[in-house]
Amino acid sequence: MNTANIKTVITAFCFNPFQENTYVIAHENKDCWIIDPGCYTLQDQKQLIQFIEQQNLRPVRLMNTHCHLDHIYGNKFIADQFQLALGIHEKEIPVLQAAPIGARMFGAKIPEVCEPGYFIKEGEVLALGDIQFNVLFTPGHSPGSICFFNKTEQYAIVGDVLFDGSIGRTDLPGGDYDTLIRSIQTQLLVLDDDVTIYNGHGPSTTIGKERISNPFLS
Repeated sequence: MNTANIKTVITAFCFNPFQENTYVIAHENKDCWIIDPGCYTLQDQKQLIQFIEQQNLRPVRLMNTHCHLDHIYGNKFIADQFQLALGIHEKEIPVLQAAPIGARMFGAKIPEVCEPGYFIKEGEVLALGDIQFNVLFTPGHSPGSICFFNKTEQYAIVGDVLFDGSIGRTDLPGGDYDTLIRSIQTQLLVLDDDVTIYNGHGPSTTIGKERISNPFLS
């Protein structure tokens, strides 16, 4: 791939007690997406806002790959700060509504309510500047998990579907192991080996690495 043609930059922030990865995808035109804002503290919020201001970015979308507790803490803050509507898959509504229950179960604070402003559909193509992202429907970790795949620049934001050497947990309400494995096999493992996977926790990986070494996929 010719790196001279790369038009987007991905910046990850590790937020909240669950060490969740929040992503800002910035186009060279300064438009940006904020995906899975996990801002838990005022310091988390300040760090994200300072980065956006210092880079002179214009947030144009707020989206969740899925709506588990750790991925939604900053939704309301970001929505209010930048006057953005929240985009999720429609099947994530029950997960979003169950966030207070999850917070009590883990002994964490309850996130502020942020209702979705629109729904993202599987197979949809979203544009950031002149770069297109395909929406991949990858249920299993949660009922409406989605991934954002940038074919031009060969990377995907996958939430908690696939990790470096692991996969998302399936023991939470709405999770299903067989469904998750099928999602990975039919939506992610069909991608090229050099596609970079940016996930919800821990380091990034590649499809090629997971194809040959992930113990859950052998």
